[in-house]
Amino acid sequence: MKCPHCLENFFEAWEKQITDSDNEGVWWIEHCICPSCNKVIIRLLNRNVPKYLVRPKSVSRSPLSPEVPGEFSEDYKEACLVLSDSPKASAALSRRCLQNLLREKAKTTRKDLADQIQEVLDKNLFPSHLSEGLDAVRNIGNFAVHTIKSKTTGEIVDVEAGEAEWDLDILEGLFDFYFVQPALLKKKKDQLNQKLGDVGKPAMK
Repeated sequence: MKCPHCLENFFEAWEKQITDSDNEGVWWIEHCICPSCNKVIIRLLNRNVPKYLVRPKSVSRSPLSPEVPGEFSEDYKEACLVLSDSPKASAALSRRCLQNLLREKAKTTRKDLADQIQEVLDKNLFPSHLSEGLDAVRNIGNFAVHTIKSKTTGEIVDVEAGEAEWDLDILEGLFDFYFVQPALLKKKKDQLNQKLGDVGKPAMK
């Protein structure tokens, strides 16, 4: 399995302990330790209800680059934090973040998220993998049926299995496209210009 703390893969060896029972059935706790980060992972289980990840509260995701502005990273981080407790809330935060990102960086003029996505797809602004991922945001979310997801992105509405995680994945890809890669390119260009300047050659434009 992949450690929800550090995201390293390891072969888990769970220790289980029955706690008690109620009208929903028998409850038990299982725990193991990740050999990479040495942190405990705890899950609460019952055959009749979904599995709960108790520690950590949610599965970690790769940390965002500091290049991502706070106006986008705050919604993203909160969407990650509530993912395990409420995929609906997580998806709503991700959709709001995506709509703001497309408006501010892609300069979309449409009002609804579905129309914004179509606008950027028509302009061929992104590499194919991002375009396909954005198109999938609409397909998985079924915006044609659940129009509230498109029109009022912050609303808490039902989500399909895996939809909230997919929204986060697409946001990460767009953050990389708009903020991370340009910053890396600028850093390399500045370093090259410094070397060119040291030998008396003109800088790159």
